[in-house]
Amino acid sequence: MQYNNVILRVIDPANIQTVSELLQHQAEVSLTEPGCKRFEVYHSQSDPQTFLLIEWWATPEDLETHRSNKNFVEVYLPKVVPLVERLPHPSNRLI
Repeated sequence: MQYNNVILRVIDPANIQTVSELLQHQAEVSLTEPGCKRFEVYHSQSDPQTFLLIEWWATPEDLETHRSNKNFVEVYLPKVVPLVERLPHPSNRLI
């Protein structure tokens, strides 16, 4: 299993709603992709500018394929990434 967690912090608070909607759409599309076991989007209650993505992929190859998916390339990269500070955290699950 490949675990990928991403912390996103919206740069301009005026873009919070836009980022929220785009990330929800990204999750819906990603969940239909081969190898996607979990794709969750969390919006911080303590910092409204912060979002957390929790992704589980069956294999590292599935995650790489996801990164070339049309929605990732045409929506996430050009519409979300410019609006956020992005900290990816490939992770090992402990329990």
